[in-house]
Amino acid sequence: MIGRNDPCWCGSGKKYKKCHLIQDQATSAALPPRQPRRPSLKDKKLIKSPHDIEGMERAGVFNGELLDYIRPLIKAGISTGEIDTLVHDYTVSHGHTPACLGYLGYPKSVCTSINNVVCHGIPSSKEVLREGDIVNVDLTSIVDGYYGDSSETFMIGAVSEEARHLVMVTAEAMIRGIDAVRPGVPLAAIAEAIEPFVVSKGCSVVHQYTGHGIGKKFHEHFTVYHHIDRDCEPVILTPGMTLTIEPMINRGGWDVVTDQVDGWTVRTRDGSLSAQFEHTVLVTEGAAKVLTLTPSQKASGVRLSVDGISFG
Repeated sequence: MIGRNDPCWCGSGKKYKKCHLIQDQATSAALPPRQPRRPSLKDKKLIKSPHDIEGMERAGVFNGELLDYIRPLIKAGISTGEIDTLVHDYTVSHGHTPACLGYLGYPKSVCTSINNVVCHGIPSSKEVLREGDIVNVDLTSIVDGYYGDSSETFMIGAVSEEARHLVMVTAEAMIRGIDAVRPGVPLAAIAEAIEPFVVSKGCSVVHQYTGHGIGKKFHEHFTVYHHIDRDCEPVILTPGMTLTIEPMINRGGWDVVTDQVDGWTVRTRDGSLSAQFEHTVLVTEGAAKVLTLTPSQKASGVRLSVDGISFG
């Protein structure tokens, strides 16, 4: 939990005790305690069968291969429109489907979010990556009816120390979230592993966008919060559940705004930088199994490598 003298979770730069402490205490006192629960009969659909798990593993493996394919091509001079074309053509040529294309009207096969764009950036031939940018590339593939979902934030050339700090904090935040996944623990354990760490590093966790259950649908029942929320659905993690962990971390405050013209692009309200990493994971009898590891990650025995630093 956040200490009294830690930076406030809102990104104001003030100590917690001088900012939201009193308000949070008042809110907490007004809320009845909520106890975690075992999945009820209606939650049985959240538990994947062995057949479904095999399908999810195939989707995850392909999504990892797709990231390995696109990674060396993401550099200064390439347009986000070119990235979209490469992702689309690679996916289709392998007999699979880009999940983003047409989803709720989204016009492209991938999301590319640069600098202060938090998520859902729409690729464009006019948007060219430049030295010093950071860009999140969010990929989701449908393989034989199952969804694999993952993303990485790339640093283009020499970036500022501020940008590098944010990217590294975000990468570790995702890994901490994955490490919190164990059978029998509340879903809220993920947020409790992520937010205090992020705040201690002078950054903030976006509240408005979350992880989610995933399977034969892009977004399945239950929401995976990355920030601590007393109203988080009190589900107990159980072997066979599959979900995404995808914290979106801002260098400034956590609040965001959606572009009123395209209806998709989400930016930080204060214009600060934002980064994100994502994996699809399976709850097992022990540690979480990451389904979307890339072939290079599997070969190296780590779950994420950023700028020469290995996580996990």
